[in-house]
Amino acid sequence: MAESTRLVDLVSARVERALDEQRERLLAISPDLEPFDRYARDLLSGGKRFRALFCYWGWQSVAGRSGSFDPLAEGSRQTTAEAVVTVAAALEVFHAAALVHDDIMDRSDTRRGRPAAHRRFESLHEESGWVGDRALYGTNSALLLGDVLLSLSDSVFDEGLALLDPARARIVRQEFHTMRLDVTAGQYLDVHEETAWPTIDESEHLVRAQRVIVFKSAKYSIEAPLVIGALVAGASEAQLEGLRSFGLPLGVAYQLRDDLLGVFGDPGVTGKPAGDDLREGKRTVLIASARKALPSGPRQLLDELLGDPELDEDQVQMLRATLTESGAVAAVERSIDRHVQRAKAALAAAPLTPSAREQLVSLADTVSRRVA
Repeated sequence: MAESTRLVDLVSARVERALDEQRERLLAISPDLEPFDRYARDLLSGGKRFRALFCYWGWQSVAGRSGSFDPLAEGSRQTTAEAVVTVAAALEVFHAAALVHDDIMDRSDTRRGRPAAHRRFESLHEESGWVGDRALYGTNSALLLGDVLLSLSDSVFDEGLALLDPARARIVRQEFHTMRLDVTAGQYLDVHEETAWPTIDESEHLVRAQRVIVFKSAKYSIEAPLVIGALVAGASEAQLEGLRSFGLPLGVAYQLRDDLLGVFGDPGVTGKPAGDDLREGKRTVLIASARKALPSGPRQLLDELLGDPELDEDQVQMLRATLTESGAVAAVERSIDRHVQRAKAALAAAPLTPSAREQLVSLADTVSRRVA
């Protein structure tokens, strides 16, 4: 795992450099923009760098080994190594932007143990004694912070592409565009399901929840970073197909684990309040599976309580017990196992470098068994 550690360090340094350059531009406009820099740094200082890791090992699965990993060395392979570090950093900045916007849509109070960006702007408004609606100020400011991070992500991504030949750069850029469209569409579908579910036939709830997983998370979290990294290295169609066949089911398992953590996760580990997804009214596969199994009475109670932002701890515990007793939690755990095994089988059959395949198997276990 030393190579992964080295990659994370390089990506973090590249993100810091991008933030330094952005800070200089922001403060040249006005010192009032300083919170944009501070909040962005706090958000990007944490996280597991999964997207960067999958991007790198997608690249390594095609590029193979030829000595130590050093993106500053000479040679065409090292040029693409520098490119993949830069592109991986851009993916991490894009992820930070998505988190800011996601927290606004979910009305989340915390992110990684800190107040969410819109809550930080609200507090800034209150502490500064400014006039007007502090909640509106917080939301509007955080939206703009997310937009600033999106712009920064594009800028860093373009720097990575500049290291590639133009034809390859166009292909990588198109995959990045596709990823952005997919995750935006998935986010809307997630928001849509929270309000539209009573008008939708019961038989469609589970399949619609599964569609949200694919586009909101599975493609964006694992499949797209893998493919982007592989394209930087000049992957063949067979290699891309192998990585997609690995990445998509693993991405589904990743989000299914996230859904369980959103209900049962330890706040001290996840950095978010216990049962946050219940208060937000997330119509996940877990919820759809429980509704399908529950008799009408408990199902109606679940529907009445889900999405109530004022749920107290006793109500959260009751809903947790209901989800467990329905068999939905066990069903989701089985689904995670099936998707991970499907991913590993696809990886074993793919024409990829053995060392990268070994690391991707390890990452598959890490993301599917994580506790935060």
